[in-house]
Amino acid sequence: MEISATISAFLTYVKVEKGLSSNTVSAYRRDLVKFDVFAQKRKLSLEAVSRDDLVDFLASLYRLKLESRTVARHLVTLRNFFRFAQIQELITADPSINLESPKIRRSLPGYLRLEEVERLLEQPDSTTALGLRDRAMLEVLYSTGLRVSELIGLRVSDLDSKVGCVRCIGKGDKERIVPMGRKALLMVEKYLRDARPKLLGRLRGSPTLFVNRRGVSLSRVGVWKILSGYGKRAGLRVSLTPHMLRHSFATHLLERGADLRSVQLMLGHADISTTQIYTHVVEERLKQIYKAHHPRA
Repeated sequence: MEISATISAFLTYVKVEKGLSSNTVSAYRRDLVKFDVFAQKRKLSLEAVSRDDLVDFLASLYRLKLESRTVARHLVTLRNFFRFAQIQELITADPSINLESPKIRRSLPGYLRLEEVERLLEQPDSTTALGLRDRAMLEVLYSTGLRVSELIGLRVSDLDSKVGCVRCIGKGDKERIVPMGRKALLMVEKYLRDARPKLLGRLRGSPTLFVNRRGVSLSRVGVWKILSGYGKRAGLRVSLTPHMLRHSFATHLLERGADLRSVQLMLGHADISTTQIYTHVVEERLKQIYKAHHPRA
């Protein structure tokens, strides 16, 4: 069977039956298209793909100077793809089953210092509709740790001002409730009252919380550009991304005594091992406590 046809069937399966997000499906598609091009050059059918072919494909990714994390993601995609092909009885043996994942050196996530966050939040001009929207958006990102995809997916009805929380849909369409700080809530309420109606114009029925100047939902790229601009204006030492505010949210919580499990739930990590990248914060805090309180420190 042709590999391209199996790829199409696999993508339909993970989207419709597994219910994976469009971002995940797109990532699978990109990875598998690369493999399909590689297999076509070798004139391989689906049944003819061997473990050695997969090793060579991964090696070709390294030659393209891709990071080990990216190569590891391609391997995960291939494993899911060939497992699907085997379940569908399109192949008798899974060539990916004994392949080892590349060793990934986990780098510490970049985050902002508290004074940098304060400086960043002061950048939008809150006397304008767009500036008020941007200030509210920055407050929400830092107060909740939402992913940018979760932020642009928020609806007005997802906000519960009385309880002080927001409902969002995360990876794998999983719903979670995240607390929101008082300052962020007040800024969002001000945006809803004074800015959003002006941006909506005639589109009064739009359910989206954060909209652009045309009254429609912001895009991921749009949010990235907005944050990057404010980061430069604030004179930050690093280039600002939405994920950096997410890392800052987690880091500052842990610095002030939050436990890792609580932070995991707020970030929407399925596995606590993902959250454990922030343990450098916990370790540093323990060192400070030790030095401050141990009689012989």
